[in-house]
Amino acid sequence: MEFGTETLDLVGYAASLVVLLAFFMKNINTLRIVNSVGCALFILYGFLFDTPNLPIIITNVGILLVNGYYLLIKKEEQITTVKKDQ
Repeated sequence: MEFGTETLDLVGYAASLVVLLAFFMKNINTLRIVNSVGCALFILYGFLFDTPNLPIIITNVGILLVNGYYLLIKKEEQITTVKKDQ
């Protein structure tokens, strides 16, 4: 897959902007959701190089998995704990 430098740069800048915006969120779940979008953009960015940029891809897949864990699995555990306490 071949993309011009401009397209590659735009995806990288968009990913950086979204990750930066995530840190302005007051709610941790919103921060994780917005950060996940930024990670997904960085994963796309990593694949757009002529040779996939594995450090970018691996790091952001890892962060995406951590965000998913806290948004999906930990959330269910917290809801279950709250219901047991009531």
